[in-house]
Amino acid sequence: MSKILSEVLAANTQYVATFGDKGSLPMPPGRHFAVLTCMDARLDPAKFAGFVEGDAHVIRNAGGRASDDAIRSLVISYKLLGTREWFVVHHSDCGMLTFTGDVLSKLLAENLDAAVIDENGWKNSGAPGGGSGEGKYINWLEFSDLAGSVVEDVARIRNHPLVPKDIAVYGYIFDVKTGALVEVPAATEIGKKSAQK
Repeated sequence: MSKILSEVLAANTQYVATFGDKGSLPMPPGRHFAVLTCMDARLDPAKFAGFVEGDAHVIRNAGGRASDDAIRSLVISYKLLGTREWFVVHHSDCGMLTFTGDVLSKLLAENLDAAVIDENGWKNSGAPGGGSGEGKYINWLEFSDLAGSVVEDVARIRNHPLVPKDIAVYGYIFDVKTGALVEVPAATEIGKKSAQK
């Protein structure tokens, strides 16, 4: 058993001991909102947005992007579980700003070992061989403009035919140095709810 697996299972045992009445929480989120954000380990949505278990839905992926799967989750969140406000939260110092899809696809074609980054960019750490060209068929949803990516994602959600106009969609950047949520006004303007559904 790996050290990480042992630690996770031990932590779960402690969590179970203090689980209390959380088993009776209802399925719909109590505060009727959802957060789409990045998978970055420095972000704790419950802490930066002030909620606890049962309050909100959290959808995470690399970059916090409004991918088809993220939109699928948001649609389920409102249609079946009643959320009425959504936050798109990207963050400073995001790894998605450090590569292009072309670079990542080439790294994967060379080998599947973990890559490393230095002042010259990303490089493979292992020997060539054993890679796959399948990376060129994936839209990695990387970006070079942080605020622009928030605007783009809020606009994609706002204009999606399965998203009602009366759901508010807010756009923010989480500052990893201060913990502050910084509004992207252009995104929030695009995401305003209207009376029209």
